[in-house]
Amino acid sequence: MEACDETVTLDWKGCSKATEVLRAPLLLGTAGGSALQLSIVVPTFNEAENVPLLVERVAAALADTRWEIIFVDDDSPDGTTTAARRIARIDPRVRCLRRIGRRGLAGACSEGILSSSAPVVAIMDADLQHDESLLLRMLSSIDQGAELVVGTRFSDGGTARGGLSCFRLGGSRLASDIARRVLGVQLSDPMSGFFMIRRELFEALAPRLSTQGFKVLLDIVVSSRAPLRIVELPFDFRPRLHGRSKLDRLVVLEYLALLVAKLSRDWLSLRFILFAGVGATGLLVHLWALRQALALGVGFDWAQTFAAYAAMTSNFVLNNELTYRDQRLRGLSALRGLISFYLICSVGTIANVGVANWVYGGRASWWLAGGAGAIMGAVFNYAASSALTWRGN
Repeated sequence: MEACDETVTLDWKGCSKATEVLRAPLLLGTAGGSALQLSIVVPTFNEAENVPLLVERVAAALADTRWEIIFVDDDSPDGTTTAARRIARIDPRVRCLRRIGRRGLAGACSEGILSSSAPVVAIMDADLQHDESLLLRMLSSIDQGAELVVGTRFSDGGTARGGLSCFRLGGSRLASDIARRVLGVQLSDPMSGFFMIRRELFEALAPRLSTQGFKVLLDIVVSSRAPLRIVELPFDFRPRLHGRSKLDRLVVLEYLALLVAKLSRDWLSLRFILFAGVGATGLLVHLWALRQALALGVGFDWAQTFAAYAAMTSNFVLNNELTYRDQRLRGLSALRGLISFYLICSVGTIANVGVANWVYGGRASWWLAGGAGAIMGAVFNYAASSALTWRGN
């Protein structure tokens, strides 16, 4: 097929206005049959208004480069997938992967990179806060030998004041400082979501990367067993144009769990750490519910049973919202999940008591026996819940 420089007008109904027109370049072939140089992976959720604008900006910034852009959409209800596919019908450089039943930036990035075709892959957001004009400089750094190029907001020449509130800016700086101190990461902006990497390097690291959370770059750097050739390039973090940020307070807990997972050299998974943390809160709920029931004159056996189910319910809700937020159950599925969680935790209690009695029978101290039982119960509950309640990956 022949290349075409014609400009095509698309009617796009996903805009906030009644009508809006996108002028997108139509490319039906490859000039001179040159090889693909760059794949750009863009994780999305409710970014329909930004998708055509991002494609237009990337096309202008990479006019003389062979590129493709892959939108990885977590089944957005606002029509993000439709917006991307409208463009893909006339421009084969644009693709869209629609994920159903799973969410999360880290997982979306991994799936997008592993489905890419170019030897070099860039990760950037769809909200237009990342400077697409930096892509050429990043690619040039890769060509000169860098393995990983990071767009940084916090080195000389870069700024985040335009795109972050004072509160979020302070939080990002604090998280970056913690990563440097705790994990020894030598980056000015390890929280950046704008970077470029050699695809073969990412594929080698992929089995050790978490599919949860938002901090993909930090995970990559810490998971590498050999020092990486890294280049940092400053850019101005721009204000979001359309839509709303997907970051919430739960991201802080995911980040802290990721730090623990990496400190354990991935012996403990991020999801298990979150599950165990939720279980610890369940103990507090159990004690509170037990005290309330006893205060109402309920017999101890019934009060203990009530407290156990109160703790199980609390654990289910928190795990559904945090630990398994990428597989969150809703409606009838949540009710069925809660019932299965009750059953699993009941069996887990039996495992807990059995192991504790076995250890205590060997004349170990009570705290060692109790701890062994608790660990066994937690491991069983986690494995069974992942396989049955949330049908984990």
